[in-house]
Amino acid sequence: MMSSSFNIFSVGISFVMVCIFYKSSVDSLPELSPQKYFSTLQSGKASLAYFCQADSPSTSIFLEELNKAVKPLQDYGISVAKVNCVKEEASRYCGKEKDLMKAYLFRGNILLREFPTDTLFDVNAIIAHVLFALLFNEVKYVTTLERLQNIEDTLKGKANIAFAYVRAIGTPEHRAVMEAAFVYGTTYQFVLTTEIALLGSIGTEDIEYAHLYFFHCKPVLDLTQQCRRTLMEQPLTTLNIYRFIKSMEAPLLTEVAEDPQQVSTVHLQLGLPLVFIVSQQATYEADRRTAEWIGWRLLGKAGVLLLLRDSLEVDIPQQANVVFKREEGMPVEYLVLHDIDLVISHVENNMYTEEVREDEDNDIEEPDMDTLGIQDDEVAETVYRDRKRQLPLELTVELTEETFNATVTASDSIVLFYAGWQAVSMAFLQSYIDLAIKLKGTSTMLLARINCADWSDVCTKQNVTEFPVVKMYKEGENPVSYAGMLGTEDLLRFIQLRISCPVNITSVQEAEEYLSGELYKDLISYSSVSVLGLFSPTMTTAKEDFTEAGKYLKGCVITGIYSEEDVSILSNKYTATLPALLLARHKEDKVESLPLANTHAQDIVQIITNSLLETFPEITVENLPTYLRLQKPLLVLFSDGSINPQYKKAMLTLIKEKHLDSLTPCWLNLKTTPVGRGVLQMYFDVLPPLPLLVVVNLHSGGQVFAFPSDQAITEQNLLLWLKKVEAGLESPITILPAQEWKPPLPAYNFLHMMDAAASQHSSRKSPECVKETDVQENDKEQHEDKSAIKKEPTETLRIKHWNRSNVFKAEKSFRHDNEEL
Repeated sequence: MMSSSFNIFSVGISFVMVCIFYKSSVDSLPELSPQKYFSTLQSGKASLAYFCQADSPSTSIFLEELNKAVKPLQDYGISVAKVNCVKEEASRYCGKEKDLMKAYLFRGNILLREFPTDTLFDVNAIIAHVLFALLFNEVKYVTTLERLQNIEDTLKGKANIAFAYVRAIGTPEHRAVMEAAFVYGTTYQFVLTTEIALLGSIGTEDIEYAHLYFFHCKPVLDLTQQCRRTLMEQPLTTLNIYRFIKSMEAPLLTEVAEDPQQVSTVHLQLGLPLVFIVSQQATYEADRRTAEWIGWRLLGKAGVLLLLRDSLEVDIPQQANVVFKREEGMPVEYLVLHDIDLVISHVENNMYTEEVREDEDNDIEEPDMDTLGIQDDEVAETVYRDRKRQLPLELTVELTEETFNATVTASDSIVLFYAGWQAVSMAFLQSYIDLAIKLKGTSTMLLARINCADWSDVCTKQNVTEFPVVKMYKEGENPVSYAGMLGTEDLLRFIQLRISCPVNITSVQEAEEYLSGELYKDLISYSSVSVLGLFSPTMTTAKEDFTEAGKYLKGCVITGIYSEEDVSILSNKYTATLPALLLARHKEDKVESLPLANTHAQDIVQIITNSLLETFPEITVENLPTYLRLQKPLLVLFSDGSINPQYKKAMLTLIKEKHLDSLTPCWLNLKTTPVGRGVLQMYFDVLPPLPLLVVVNLHSGGQVFAFPSDQAITEQNLLLWLKKVEAGLESPITILPAQEWKPPLPAYNFLHMMDAAASQHSSRKSPECVKETDVQENDKEQHEDKSAIKKEPTETLRIKHWNRSNVFKAEKSFRHDNEEL
């Protein structure tokens, strides 16, 4: 059967994988030299091969999975061989290091497609990807309801459709669908999607499992009529799909006039029961309509037959109107059921399902979620809880391997790279859609997304090594990565501040308009500080450093540069020694000057980012990581609402007089950030009276000191208390435990994974932007990113993890990190 269906391919296929593997003792995998292997390739024959250069035990798991794929692929006419690279025989597949972890799909000697080997993670993924590539015309991949409807309209009156949803490409369910398409691809049009929203749009509520629908389009002649749909209720396995499709091919209703005990149909062969609707001549027409209706209701579950009582030679109980035959050889049941729903219920309650869902059939005992404290990752818990929420995904463009390059080169685009299996990606997708709603009809920037679980090759070429990632593509410019908070407002700021920086200011008048905020007044709400670099025309190196810093800070703050002959007019007005920075704080309506002599680009970035920090900020879930990066003890004023103006004045006075330079003074409003109550309860057994001032020494010792509650918060009292704390004359109210919060299972230790990944790359010295950071990347080979991955210290990574998770689940995540506050 398999070989006969393979006539859809007139030319053989060669699938070549280049990797470094160790020598295997597996006998079923032939080992050939490159010359010998290529000499065996013939027209009309298919071949899957991998190339090896040296021993590498780390790839043994992959080799085992590949070995498992040998027999199934041979069943489809695709042979498998191992090719050992030797110095005596040169081959392009034994050469460059970047080619070692790619898979190559060939037809004869012609390269059809490349795959990163990490997409071929097991035998199911190998077989699924190979067949998916081969069955390009037989299996249409869709991402929108409109595209699905277009295919449905095209096939009305011509052919039926098998529509499948799988959670990701390369899963066992995907393999099962592709194997079914290999057999039935010439008979039915297969359509595949990984979009949950598309599945929900056709009426499915259970989105946790893969689904397969059969669209009965061939009988439909009226183009305005929708094709009837039948859902396969069994798990997506190759055998179940085969049974389901065979049952779709069987007649909807069959008339019989013989002993039900002797009747046998294809349904019994497929393990499905038979339902006989007993009829007589007087009620034949009504009984037939009833039987047809039951036939549609039980399609794929049972065979339905119309039993003509008047023509039978055997006796049937007079009251019986339904006969139920469970399986071949078993006695039939005579039933009295006067309601269609009762007939359906009886069948469904008595069906013998040979296969159950994979997770129920798995012998491996799953961890007890009660012992894990529900979900280790609260973002995952939130996503699971909101899994049925319908998002207007049509507001963004779904990209694929075929459409990516054409889309990002045709217009200015923002692209979200995400993974459908990852909780943070799916949580951020909600924020991304919220952004699309805000920008609808007001922005020329195209918002697009690509699921890296399905199109990993595209994501690899764009140097996407973590999820989620947002990149901005503009014509004539290198792609820019967004490195800010994973929230709607911060991403909106990044998009709105996408102007080319630094802006070239050409006159003193224009510089004054720039500093006053008039030049870019529409952007003031997104950047309350404007930065202007002042340079004499001969300061070439200083201007280059400032320009580099401005590009790095693009999307974070507006930067401009003035380097005309009359620059002294501005330097004299603002008492600045060239080269200099002018910081225009629009909320405070003032301009500050800072010297820039002998300052390199990364130092300029640090100066600007520090200047963007508020002197006495309100701490929130979103901005806490920013202030923790300063590595200073926190001086926190906890307040149940707005703070007393006298307290604020005392703090600002001490800040202005430089008494608090060794601390990070801030305040926390428990009404807007209620998780602060949990923090206080950790410091004190019971919630103390407010307002309350504490010093938290996070980075050395973990001591927490509380300002005496019987003293007024004045400049003198506060300064005296801080001197006692510094001198060791005050006792801490508590000491935060030195041990870090640990995951309940090693598999949840994502921070360790991040640290390990970061340690493999060279350190990047440019500090991070307060909110967003533009990372300029090389634009090679269709926007292929080659930028280095930043190596960050463990504390920064910990903050980033805390930061991203809390955008979506602030209160719960704050509970995890209150050991650090």
